[in-house]
Order: sequence, then C-alpha cells, then structure tokens
Amino acid sequence: MLFSFHGDAMNTPHMNLVKLTEQFGTDEKCRKALEQLRWKDGVVCPRCKSKATPISAREQFDCDSCHYQFSVTTGTMFHDSHLSLWKWFITVALLCEAKKGMSACQIQRTIGVSYKTAWYLTHRVRAAMQESEPKPMSGAVEIDETYVGGKPRKWRPVQKKQVVIGIRQRNGDLRLIRATNSKAKTVREIVNANVGGHVEVILTDESMIYPYALNHFDTKKHKTINHSKEYAHGDVHTNTVESAFSLLKRGIIGTWHKVSAKHLPAYLDEMCFRFNNRKNPYLFRDTIIKLIQTPNLEYKNLTATMQEPAA
Repeated sequence: MLFSFHGDAMNTPHMNLVKLTEQFGTDEKCRKALEQLRWKDGVVCPRCKSKATPISAREQFDCDSCHYQFSVTTGTMFHDSHLSLWKWFITVALLCEAKKGMSACQIQRTIGVSYKTAWYLTHRVRAAMQESEPKPMSGAVEIDETYVGGKPRKWRPVQKKQVVIGIRQRNGDLRLIRATNSKAKTVREIVNANVGGHVEVILTDESMIYPYALNHFDTKKHKTINHSKEYAHGDVHTNTVESAFSLLKRGIIGTWHKVSAKHLPAYLDEMCFRFNNRKNPYLFRDTIIKLIQTPNLEYKNLTATMQEPAA
C-alpha cells in the first residue's frame, strides 16, 4: 500500500541531492517525514493499534492503551540504526538514481562512514527493494539466460559462474533470477513461477532447453530467433531482455567490480526494482515507504548462510 498525502515535501517528484538536502537536511525533518508516511491518520501503537501520545523531550511515543513506548523507526528497516536518518535518505536517493548501481565504497566516501557501515546500509536498502508478491507476466515475454562472475585470476582458482535467468515483459517488468543451472527442468520451474497462462507470446533464442521448458504452453505462442544468423526478425527477438543483461554486467564490472554468489540475488533485486520503477517520478518516496514497511535486517542474518538459488 502506498501512502499519499498533500502539501508535503515527500511528494516532490524526481528527488535529487539538492532538493534532498534542502528538505531533509536534519534528522528532525527526516523523522517528521517518516511520521507522515507511516501514520497518515495520526500516530498509532504498532502493537495494539491504539492512539499514542508524544513523549516530551524524547523522540518517542507512549501508547494510550498498552503504554508501549516506541519511535517512528520501531519495527522498520531503520530500527536500531545508529546512523543519522539524513544519511539514510541520501543513500536511498543515490541508489534510486544510479542507473548501474552504486558501490559501498562510493557510499562510504559520500556520506563519511566506515566501509562496514556503508556495506550494511546498502544491503538493508536492497532488502527493502525486494518484490514480495510479483504478479505473473503476460503479453509478450522474452526469456534468456546469462552467466556472471567466474573470471580467472592469477592469485585464486577459477570460480564457478553464476546462472541468471532473465524474464522481461515488453513494456513491462523485468525479473532476474539466480538459478542453480541452466537446464531445461530448472528454467521450466522458474518460468512457471513468473509467467502466467494468459501470455500472448514467449520469445527465446534457439537453445535446446526451451522446447521442454515451455512445452506446457501452446506451441504457437513460442517463437525463436536464430542468433547465429540475425539479431531480430521483425518483432521476434530477445533484445530487450539482453539489454537488461548488459545493464547488469556494466553494474557488476564498472560499479560493484565483483559480486559474491551469496549476495548476488540482492543485487539482482536492486537492479530489477530500479528498472521497473524507471518511470516513477516518486521513486525516492516509494522506496522510503518500503523501508518503513520492511522489518530490520540484522547484520548476523545478512552474513549468515548463503541463500539458495531458484530450483
């Protein structure tokens, strides 16, 4: 659910750093903005939903019913953070506007924090950028696979390349999913989870995996392009999903420089979220709302076991 209210700085479209520092240059201004976004009808207790009263001389509230004391950041991604809120806001704005992403090193230099703080901060923003319940794609859908990482280095053995399945609805959303492999069975399961039965046409290259991966769809809906002969044949091509792959790889090579297999899904989520919201003039505001709606990601959980890839 997106909160909306009138006459507030958060409704400023196309937020840039100049507007950001003018409107949210202090923690007090940031807190006020978070309060307006979180409680459009007045402050309520996160436990019992009763009205609450501000505690004088403290940045907290006291529930009128259960007397639970809380702040605007309680139960959000901002919870228990010792970092100034205005630095959070700057980081969100930078990640929203950087087409190819922004590294933790760049965030470290920009807002003046340690690398560990910048790395943890950017991953918490990425965690909020995850799409909780993506809708099945329809219309014309392009599917392709690519491989990232695994380049040889003199000082270490060759690492295994990571498989990324790309699904792009034309004039619609993009999905990038890390997979265990690019076998037909794996791709089939990923397609089933992301493509609806009412799809009009599915476009792929002539890889041998797709006849089986898509055999539950009407064969007339599956069209292929032979990349050894041509890039496109009229409307039959996979150029739009391949352009997303190019953007991803430019981000990995030119911005992040390297991405571990463990955290690759987080970077894929960030890239998709920014791409899918590229025409949203209120992307900064909506990202702050997602941070409010998402529970805090603890550092120990972020650095815990590796997330299993799809299928």
